[in-house]
Amino acid sequence: MSAREFNFDGLVGPSHNYAGLSFGNVASFSNVKSASNPREAALQGLAKMRELAARGFAQAVMPPQARPNFRLLRRIGFSGTDADVLARAYREAPVILACAYSASPMWTANAATVSPSADTFDGRAHFTAANLNNKLHRSEEHLQSTRTLRALFPDERHFAVHEALPPTSAFGDEGAANHTRFCATHGGKGVEFFTYGRVEFDPSAPAPKKYPARQSLEASQAIARLHGLDSARTVFASQNPDVIDQGVFHNDVIAVGNGNVLFYHEQAFHDEGAVLNALRNALAGVDTELTAIRVDTQVVAVGDAVASYLFNSQLLTKPDGAMALVIPQECQENRAVARYLEELVASGGPVDELIHFDLRQSMRNGGGPACLRLRVALTDAEIGAMHQGVIMTDALYHTLVAWVGQYYRDHLEPKDLADPQLALECSAALEQLSRILGLPGLYDLT
Repeated sequence: MSAREFNFDGLVGPSHNYAGLSFGNVASFSNVKSASNPREAALQGLAKMRELAARGFAQAVMPPQARPNFRLLRRIGFSGTDADVLARAYREAPVILACAYSASPMWTANAATVSPSADTFDGRAHFTAANLNNKLHRSEEHLQSTRTLRALFPDERHFAVHEALPPTSAFGDEGAANHTRFCATHGGKGVEFFTYGRVEFDPSAPAPKKYPARQSLEASQAIARLHGLDSARTVFASQNPDVIDQGVFHNDVIAVGNGNVLFYHEQAFHDEGAVLNALRNALAGVDTELTAIRVDTQVVAVGDAVASYLFNSQLLTKPDGAMALVIPQECQENRAVARYLEELVASGGPVDELIHFDLRQSMRNGGGPACLRLRVALTDAEIGAMHQGVIMTDALYHTLVAWVGQYYRDHLEPKDLADPQLALECSAALEQLSRILGLPGLYDLT
């Protein structure tokens, strides 16, 4: 059966700010409390969506979540009017106020894990919203993520949207940032590849010492069960704990896959040889051979990979069958990475083009091109059954650019989070956005 892979890019929300809330994310910590530009961030993301759609890639928009999260603030004791809540939270717990204002849902690779209908037991596309319970500012995203996914994929004949896993460390789940699908074609059977950083019930398993491992093996196994995946076409692999301690908080910071290609750093996995063998054996069952593109440490050090987000790129199959690598501008500015990419494109391998974007607002907060998108492979029937109002077109692009210009600030500092006017602006923006996208009732803004 034929299918297309849609990239659902997160639309950056109007509260985009640099609060340094993500311990283990080097870029996020490096820019803590500096001024952000929400308008520029949103426009950079929209420019990427428009360009890829114009090149013929299937592209859609994932709307932002409502901020500030008054539900969180009131649950922990801040009361009174909305203005009272903001003022007291800023006075007594500014970090928690920053959590309530976080625009981190822009990184939709963390929104959910997706298994296309070709892989699942019931022939439906399955989604499980990620609980993201390792970080306070992300731990309630799954509530809106589930609601949004059900609005975008409402037909239960074609789609199954599961609730997030239990919010405990045993089932720590970070979504598609630790999941990749390999296949010959998007519509054919594939191999689903789950990476994890720790094993909750095995204290002898490899684990980082400095930064937290966010994805558990138990969570990955639970999602495979929920989605009804074939065990012969499902591979679980341990991340290298040493690279987690170097800032590789998700596997998509050190490896990316597409089709039958795995583009990865030699230090990505705890047991590289075992991972490659497992993938090769699983892919043999779908009549496909793995093409592994290995980047040696002596060519690109882990530090350079993390600083440039080389592997947090999008690997896309073009209409001619070759692949393009979508990279942030920072890759061109890192000497070792730029030199490697020049050789990669000239090598005659599957990647023959680089597409680069200025995503500095996202990059400064710790997210590159791959963080900004959720991949969803859909058949023609499923495309027809999904909500059409989020598919990127030139008309939608221009409408959203005008919307951003009307509602988004071009300068946001930590002290601005105490301004009740900002909360009103965010609410008004999302009310209008829900009308633009044809999604009435998407938000509970009461």
